[in-house]
Amino acid sequence: MAFELPKLPYAYDALEPSIDARTMEIHHTKHHNGYTTKLNAAIEGTDLAGKSIEAILENLDMSHSAVRNNGGGFFNHSLFWEVMSPDGGGKPSGELASAIDNAFGSFESFKDKFSSAAGGQFGSGWAWLCVHKGGKVEVCSTPNQDNPLMPSTGCGGTPILGLDVWEHAYYLNYQNKRPEYVEAFFNVINWDKVAELYAEGK
Repeated sequence: MAFELPKLPYAYDALEPSIDARTMEIHHTKHHNGYTTKLNAAIEGTDLAGKSIEAILENLDMSHSAVRNNGGGFFNHSLFWEVMSPDGGGKPSGELASAIDNAFGSFESFKDKFSSAAGGQFGSGWAWLCVHKGGKVEVCSTPNQDNPLMPSTGCGGTPILGLDVWEHAYYLNYQNKRPEYVEAFFNVINWDKVAELYAEGK
């Protein structure tokens, strides 16, 4: 069965003023939709057809650029929409908060490290919070549409929070001020969803 563009769990304008409606609409209907269509074309008639996106990415031949770029784009954006919410912001609690404190010393230290990963990613890419088996968390970044599920990305673990730092994710509203966009992202993080993904991934 072909992959389908997931519906957003909120309206395009629901994340304003942190992320504007026009950016959300273009990002979802044009960029994510494009990755979905091209991924389906790349796997049609191959042994990848019918597999989950996670299974495709975890066993990916990284030289297969069409699946790498579009499969990554499909997965990354599907996660991105889920980890944001109009009711987001604040801080995590429970096991996730403890894991963040254990790994980084404090939530503020985590925020600094994640923001540095996002702000310091040269060109297009993503910043990630990942969980490893056993519950340890790690921050990293990847270029383009690569992600921690793929082999040899230098990350590892299961991504539970991802921030898109491609210019199409923020340029209409923030222009070249990526740090302001990164800061605004923390206003809309759905920590309940991230905690759910943490519990599944650990």
